[in-house]
Amino acid sequence: MNEILVDVALEETRVALVEDGELVEFYIERPGTERLVGNIYRGKVSSVLPGMQAAFIDIGYEKNAFLFVDDVISAEDGEEFNGIKIKECSIENVLKPGQEITVQVIKEPIGTKGPRVTTQITLPGRHLVLLPNADYIGISRRISNEQERQRLKKFAEQVKPKNMGLIVRTASEGKSLEDFENDISFLLKHWKKIKRKEKKGNVPRCIHRDLSLIYRTVRDLFTSDIDRFVINDRKEYQNVLELTDMISPMLKNRVSLYTRDYDLFDFYGLEPQISKALSRKVWLKCGAYIVIDRTEALTVIDVNTGKYVGKDNLEKTIVKTNIDAAREIAKQIRLRDISGIIIIDFIDMDDPQHQKEVLEALKLALKKDRTKTTVVGMTGLGLLEMTRKKVRQGLSAFMMSDCPYCEGTGKVIAPESIALKIEKKIAYYANNTDCSKMEIEVHPSIIPILKGVNNRNLRQIQKLCNKKITLVPNEKLDREEISINCGGISKSVLVDSV
Repeated sequence: MNEILVDVALEETRVALVEDGELVEFYIERPGTERLVGNIYRGKVSSVLPGMQAAFIDIGYEKNAFLFVDDVISAEDGEEFNGIKIKECSIENVLKPGQEITVQVIKEPIGTKGPRVTTQITLPGRHLVLLPNADYIGISRRISNEQERQRLKKFAEQVKPKNMGLIVRTASEGKSLEDFENDISFLLKHWKKIKRKEKKGNVPRCIHRDLSLIYRTVRDLFTSDIDRFVINDRKEYQNVLELTDMISPMLKNRVSLYTRDYDLFDFYGLEPQISKALSRKVWLKCGAYIVIDRTEALTVIDVNTGKYVGKDNLEKTIVKTNIDAAREIAKQIRLRDISGIIIIDFIDMDDPQHQKEVLEALKLALKKDRTKTTVVGMTGLGLLEMTRKKVRQGLSAFMMSDCPYCEGTGKVIAPESIALKIEKKIAYYANNTDCSKMEIEVHPSIIPILKGVNNRNLRQIQKLCNKKITLVPNEKLDREEISINCGGISKSVLVDSV
């Protein structure tokens, strides 16, 4: 049973793709944080960087978009671009500061980086993707039957507009020429509308915005493989029915409205699975576990035997653990939307045949992923390298924020180190005041360390400062903050402040 579950709330919309009760893909959209990928803008070249062979484009977003030279000059341009040989063509030959240009976002802004854009526009339909600035036909790699590929290519050739390109989508498998004709008719009308908008208005501006999450889900995910589409909002339910009736009428009876008082995701048992998708450690059914750590540069996944001890011998135990881990890793990468460079540290295997088995298990599991992945292979250190196309931020970026204490490192300063800093801070203020008594408010977790065994540490501090010092617990203070009360004057101080 493959299901799409849509939870519509006031502040966010959540979409879950569920296969046999297991959450495999999860998407969130909130007001004001709608995705940029797919949007088309009329922008202006802000600066050209020959050293990077790229340009920054002002599209009206808070950060300028990044346009690489290869996203301007296509292989389809032939041997020359604007009279210059492709091999000799540089970014300054193509773009000039202040120049107006139409671009489409292909990668969301991530961290400090702005969105990435291209001039090679794509307009996705239900069965086809129109490429207005290209001239070729491509077939989805997920359609594996060669006879079906040839049949669909023949249909695509019949409907392809002159001097434009087409990509045949996975959803087109088994479709007729009439389906292609309806799709291309809609896409061409849409492109003409965009071209009209391109000519009028201020620059920068958005001239085409991609569909909202619910409608993208209907267009891209709701195929014949989906047994049920469940949504909990009556208004959106009607909209989904209308859209489905236009693009896939045979699927209309699979759409249902969820009307129970019980929360939709709770009813289907998804909330614990969502929490699991945010955990650093993921347990496997066999008792082993994997640990997922994300850094700025790459994601590292470690495999451990955990509670699994096997039955026969060590080598079989290791191979069994690694194969189970490979399948779970593929699932977690897809669910968490992990992208970029991924390094997997499987348990060491001496036999090359066993390494091959694990590698094949991973590749097979990754075939379910709609996002392009490339398994590079094993390094000399026995680590597996792979990459996954980076389009948007992962799930954790939407559902989690950096801890204000550790700033995302996952580590905080040890209480003993904080206590030492507090001692120095107390000594500094004690030597710069005439008060004979000082009352120091401190987080309760630090007080036992400041006092020491039988108040020995506190007595040493008092002796060093030559003052009576009283420690008062205050849970409202941060661990690295103290409040000094002396002579009726109170002052809050961070222990790292000057």
